[in-house]
Amino acid sequence: MSLSVDWIRHRFGKLASREASETNSETTPLLRSTAQKRNWIYPYNKHIVFPNNGLFIQDFKKFTSNYPGNKIRTTKYTLLSFLPKNLLEQFYRLANLYFLFLVILNWFPQMEVFHREITMLPLVIVLTVIAVKDGLEDCRRYSFDRKVNNARTRAFDWKHKDYVERCWKDVRVGDFVKVVCNEIIPADILLLHTSDVNGVCHIETANLDGETNLKQRRVVRGFLSPDSPFVPEHFNSTIVCEKPNNDLNRFKGYMENPDKKKIGFDRKSLLLRGCTVRNTEEAAGIVVYAGHESKAMLNNSGPRYKRSKLERRMNIDVFFCVGLLIIMCLIGALGHVIWLGSFPDWPPFEVPDENGKFTSPALAGFYMFFTMIILLQVLIPISLYVSIELVKVGQVFFLSSDIDFYDEEMDKLLQCRALNITEDLGQIQYIFSDKTGTLTENKMVFRRCTIGGTEFSHQENALRLAAHGDVDSDEEEAVGPQRGHRSRLQFNSKNKSTRAFRRCHSAKAYYYGGYGRKKSEARRDSEVAFSSPLETDVTPDKKLMKIAREAANQMEMWCEVRYSSDSASYVDFFLALAICNTVVVSTATEPRHRVTGPSLLKPSIKSLEKLHSFLQKLKPGRISQVLSSIQSNSDQTGGTNQISPSPSGTSVGEENVAGECSSSVSGGFKDSGVSSKASTDSGDYAEGVKVGDEICYEAESPDEAALVHAAKAYNFTLMSRTPDHVTVRLPQGVLLTFEVLHTLSFDSTRKRMSVLVRHPITREIIVYTKGADSAIMDLLENPSQENRKENKITKNASKTLKHLNWYAKDGLRTLCIAKKVLSEKSYEQWSNIRLEAEAAIENRDELLMETALNLETNLTLLGATGIEDRLQEGVPDTIEALREAGIQIWVLTGDKQETAVNIAYSCKLLDQRDTVFTINTDSKETCESILDYTIEEVKRYAAVKNTRTKLFKVPVDVGTVYPLEGAGPTFGLVIDGNTLSLVFEGNLKMKFLELAKHCRSVLCCRSTPLQKSTVVKLVRDKLKVMTLSIGDGANDVNMIQAADVGIGISGQEGMQAVMASDFAISHFKHLKKLLLVHGHWCYTRLSNMIIYFFYKNVAYVNLLFWYQFFCGFSGASMIDYWLMIFFNLFFTSLPPIIFGIMDKDISAETLLGLPELYKSGQNSEGYKWSTFWIAMLDAFYQSLICFFVPYLTYQGSDIDIFSFGTPINTLALFTILLHLAIEIKTWTVVHWVTMIGSVIFYFIVAIVFSATCISCNHPSNPYWIMEREMADPVFYLVCIITPVLALLPRYLIRVIQGTFVLCPLLKARQLDKLDKEQRDEEISEWRERTRSREATVPLSNLSPPTSPTSPGNSGHPLGRTLTFEAPLNVDLGNDGTTPPGRSMLNGTVTENIYTSIPVSSADRTGDGGKKAEDDSDAFCAGHQRSFSIMTI
Repeated sequence: MSLSVDWIRHRFGKLASREASETNSETTPLLRSTAQKRNWIYPYNKHIVFPNNGLFIQDFKKFTSNYPGNKIRTTKYTLLSFLPKNLLEQFYRLANLYFLFLVILNWFPQMEVFHREITMLPLVIVLTVIAVKDGLEDCRRYSFDRKVNNARTRAFDWKHKDYVERCWKDVRVGDFVKVVCNEIIPADILLLHTSDVNGVCHIETANLDGETNLKQRRVVRGFLSPDSPFVPEHFNSTIVCEKPNNDLNRFKGYMENPDKKKIGFDRKSLLLRGCTVRNTEEAAGIVVYAGHESKAMLNNSGPRYKRSKLERRMNIDVFFCVGLLIIMCLIGALGHVIWLGSFPDWPPFEVPDENGKFTSPALAGFYMFFTMIILLQVLIPISLYVSIELVKVGQVFFLSSDIDFYDEEMDKLLQCRALNITEDLGQIQYIFSDKTGTLTENKMVFRRCTIGGTEFSHQENALRLAAHGDVDSDEEEAVGPQRGHRSRLQFNSKNKSTRAFRRCHSAKAYYYGGYGRKKSEARRDSEVAFSSPLETDVTPDKKLMKIAREAANQMEMWCEVRYSSDSASYVDFFLALAICNTVVVSTATEPRHRVTGPSLLKPSIKSLEKLHSFLQKLKPGRISQVLSSIQSNSDQTGGTNQISPSPSGTSVGEENVAGECSSSVSGGFKDSGVSSKASTDSGDYAEGVKVGDEICYEAESPDEAALVHAAKAYNFTLMSRTPDHVTVRLPQGVLLTFEVLHTLSFDSTRKRMSVLVRHPITREIIVYTKGADSAIMDLLENPSQENRKENKITKNASKTLKHLNWYAKDGLRTLCIAKKVLSEKSYEQWSNIRLEAEAAIENRDELLMETALNLETNLTLLGATGIEDRLQEGVPDTIEALREAGIQIWVLTGDKQETAVNIAYSCKLLDQRDTVFTINTDSKETCESILDYTIEEVKRYAAVKNTRTKLFKVPVDVGTVYPLEGAGPTFGLVIDGNTLSLVFEGNLKMKFLELAKHCRSVLCCRSTPLQKSTVVKLVRDKLKVMTLSIGDGANDVNMIQAADVGIGISGQEGMQAVMASDFAISHFKHLKKLLLVHGHWCYTRLSNMIIYFFYKNVAYVNLLFWYQFFCGFSGASMIDYWLMIFFNLFFTSLPPIIFGIMDKDISAETLLGLPELYKSGQNSEGYKWSTFWIAMLDAFYQSLICFFVPYLTYQGSDIDIFSFGTPINTLALFTILLHLAIEIKTWTVVHWVTMIGSVIFYFIVAIVFSATCISCNHPSNPYWIMEREMADPVFYLVCIITPVLALLPRYLIRVIQGTFVLCPLLKARQLDKLDKEQRDEEISEWRERTRSREATVPLSNLSPPTSPTSPGNSGHPLGRTLTFEAPLNVDLGNDGTTPPGRSMLNGTVTENIYTSIPVSSADRTGDGGKKAEDDSDAFCAGHQRSFSIMTI
């Protein structure tokens, strides 16, 4: 309900009085007198800024010392803090603490196993490797910080009384800073002065959020002085604003003058650090936030670190290894006690202490427990964590280097911002996607419109768009660089010395490392956003063009009849398209230079004739009225409205009557400084649109650009825009200059924007509004039933609504256009309240919202537009492949339901064979009833489907992939935002999930950003599934951050989604390869490598454990300590790392051709409980073979302990590396080099160590052991036979699996061995068999459920011609009865186009009060269940 102006004023008055009573806590003292000293009370919740201009020296020093400087430091360490801080961070990892504990244990003589230095070696090496890596990364950050901090800017020095050059790092809060065109802003600056006469500064925020369109920032109110330069010495105000925060869209505060007057300001006056000044010669302001307190730095979170699902599972298995280690140590301790007890007296080797006492067996067993922990420490794989980090770095490198992810237009590859969740890409089960800009191109193309209830289909424009689809995109790219080249020449022609460094410095987005602007930056600096030929070239409808031209020529009727004619609505419609926006006008030759006035050149003779013809139509009486209107207007505005000749008009003097009338048409340029005398001269501050110049529009959104280009196509051309005026050229060439009174910007709450203008002819105050139909239709005036004219308005609204539904069904984005005429008294009353709200300090946003809501009421509908947002290339194929991969896809969008559903069918999110449930309700009870009934019916078919699916399940080895779908219908769900609110508020979440998890696709329409993130969290937490969110806009940030994996698309809505994401791609189609190929590879590689590491460590440690049974569990080792330590650190570490980075079990072509192979990752078949324990059993078996074969070989011989251990160590190396060779699926040169190199490196180290180490490990002596073993033939025989016996079972299992092909993954590997043609043919046959398997049981054999519906409803088999219809608005018949196909349900109307679900069986009645019965199968394939309950 709209709020009254009096109520708002009353509320604001209360707030103002409350504020006045609290001024002690908020008021900032001002200038101090020389004779008076003031006591400061620092407001803890405010940010106070004193200017550094010599007037506030003491206060400036006092407060500025509490604020950080502008020097930034993104490094983590300093030279002094590097070692302690890095070690502290590394010891957060439990594995490092575990090995530190072992090092400490080994320092106790009773438990010492190795030399103390040897025990420390593994931990020292691991800590050193990670420290070096962290140090190199920090060095790169340091060099980058130094480059930024030493950048130059101009700051005011009150001692020199001028601006001087300073480094960025020397700028402080309170300094006055001047920036020039194309310069990057060094800190967050409150704008106090610009070279623009209207106090506007244009900035480009590409470095901050990726958006290349220009944003306007305005000088703080009261500081606009175009005729005088800004003098910082005269600034005597104190600035009070909010504490630093990371919200880019929030900033408010006030200035307090010496007279205690407060001047409020907001984010429109704030220049953010990192933005680039455009289209403004110079700007100056005062620094309010600097360095790390600037909003850009507060948003610089850097790469995000998450724990992947695989890592969480691995940590559990590490605890299993700890348990296994404890068991083995307990066995060793118990065995040692038993062994000591077997001696009748103390063992002869036992040495008593200094008191002659021997250690008791129990205490010796206790010591032996810890000794065994030290001996078997390798069971806990410390090297695994380092290897995982290296593997993930390698995986990220290959991800970022994949040329298939390269976008030539944006010059970007895939970016990985989260470095440790690459394997999660292979386990995704649910995808949540935005629609606009994610599934679609976000290139808005004007398609159709309806004006006054008349629809114009624009068939010619449809043909143009169809032709565009066949043209290669290279043609568009050829246009852009040419335009950009001209503009760069134009930029370089001015201020060369100043801008040379600025341009170079702006070529890197230094806040978000790695995803900067490279080659595309050159284009962004010059190209205009949303200006591709597809968007700008609109082919007008011939009929509408004729009507619009005739309507524009009947302008003399406007003065007699105030917009009462039908033709006036057409002119108003196109004027609203051209005016109701924030588009900045520029020219093609200078696309970054705003046009602020029409052309000041002499117009052509043809244009003069057109204007003369127009003036001839005006009656003499009307001319005098127009002249008097001009005179009165001139008196009211203080003579500031001057004559501005049209490019098609004439340049005349003040006494020329035609010129006088022309001024009334072309309007006045307030404060423009353009007069009739200057009509033949060039303006000082702005250049008009020269003859032949092409106009460019800098829009903040693609929707605005599309509407302005549509108006231009009908010759309603937006010519110039200033904060106070906007000029439009009419079809006959006449210029209308509207005075802009207020602009109510678009926000997600109101879902609309409005602009208040004063019409140059009628002098009426008009509100032009555009917005979503759901927001506009409820604000239309409510006419009475008696007035025929008002009935006509009602019919126009009804027709427009019908046209809107048509547009939505065609997948078009709809916007309604409306207007409202205000009286002078109403406007004055509203304007006063608006000004008070703008000047408010507290509750400013709420007050502004209230004033906007009060104004936007009782609107008159002009028409509506249909804008097409085309699907991105490859979206249908990508969605189809992801669905075949077993991934559930949900689309969460804020668009209309009909639009979203149409797009869903176009992109194959919904299939024509799906049974789609559409739930729209405003009642919690109705929602619960619908959910209960639908869940019951869906479960019946789900049970039938699961029963038949079991026919295809075969108990096979890991990697089993079941059919995508079973026999039976597949379901889809469409739900709107209102119903979602009921679900969340009414504790219906679990019922909603129960229904949604049986649906193949879910479409949530009219969803808010909060609802999007709530849905993602609900599915993630309750269903315990892996989720992925993908979006391109700021409204998708919450959703992206809520998912396990967040993906941002660098599209036309900026880079806020990219900055919040884990991975960044350029197009939705890249998601297919990212998940199906790289996701599968990353998960398979890492899971296999982790399993291999566990196997390797357990197998090697068990060799030492088996030896304890033959040495009295004394903790002795038959392998030299140095070789044992090097075994895991060097000899067997590199091959598994290469295996984890480069192995490819299946080729990319096969993975893309058979998406169902992705299910192996979803089911965690590469790494699960059974896989882990099978690897452990295999490790135990191989360790038994590797120990007892040499033991039996050398049994009875007189070899020493190291001569026995060296062959075991060598054959263990062969066995472990050959085990890896069996697991490697793709051999490359790197694999061969690392495998052979590891063996050679082992022999080199062992030979050199044996030849040089005489007393390295006293009292043992490994001297010449390796040389003697290599001279013995038995050594070679054992090293050959033992690995064969150890690996034979695993090899036979792999052979059997490859022979019988029980697993789809194995079959896919066999397909890779075929040539391309055979492989493609086999893949096609495989897919056909899968589809035939899905359709084995005909749907007609399924018994239909009973579903109560209204009379007259029958099955509606849609087949391949599905016509979706969701009744958003319900009309009763002329006689008040319910139209056919609808039934009354307790005061609600339920649409029964397909079928409807009643609230309850007791309340279900038809038109005649009879219970409805259903005699059809509503769940047949192709049916759509529409549950649309609308209260009337």
